[in-house]
This record gives sequence, structure tokens and C-alpha cells, in this order.
Amino acid sequence: MITDNELILNIDKVHTTEMGITRIRNNLKLDHVDVVSICKEKILADHSIITRKGKNWYVDIDDCIITVNANSYTIITVHKKKSSLKELRMYRSGEK
Repeated sequence: MITDNELILNIDKVHTTEMGITRIRNNLKLDHVDVVSICKEKILADHSIITRKGKNWYVDIDDCIITVNANSYTIITVHKKKSSLKELRMYRSGEK
């Protein structure tokens, strides 16, 4: 884990809105779970790749991309990686 990263140093400030909770749950097909805690755990994971582009942090972890506003530390969204979906479709169709 990168301990001098600004996002890591401010992990206690990471939060989201009610709309963000709904968006994340829909995108990841989750039910009643604490999405902020899950996102914080993923951000802090040793194998997460954290980059800043403009006003947002992007955390590449497992099969997800977490987008966090760099000024407010608001989790904007979490998406499944598109390459994972493409690989899954190829696997299901029998292509390699």
C-alpha cells in the first residue's frame, strides 16, 4: 500500500451521497451493504492502483474502478471494468 498518497492519507474523509450509494449498489449489483466501507477497504488494499487525473482519483482494484473527487473525497461512482465484461462475453461465447 502507498502510504504517502493523498487519498490514502485522507481515507477518513471518503464518503458518498445517498444518490452515490444507490448508483454504486446498482452498478455492482449489491443489496444492503455499506458501500463506503467496501470502497475504503478496496482503496487501502495492497494491490490497488491509485492515479489522479484532473479533479478525480481513480482506484483500479480487482474488477472495478472507483472514482473519487479529489477535493471533497466523495465517491462518485464504482464501475466494473469493461475489459472484464468483454472477457466474460468471449468466454461465454467460446472465443479465446
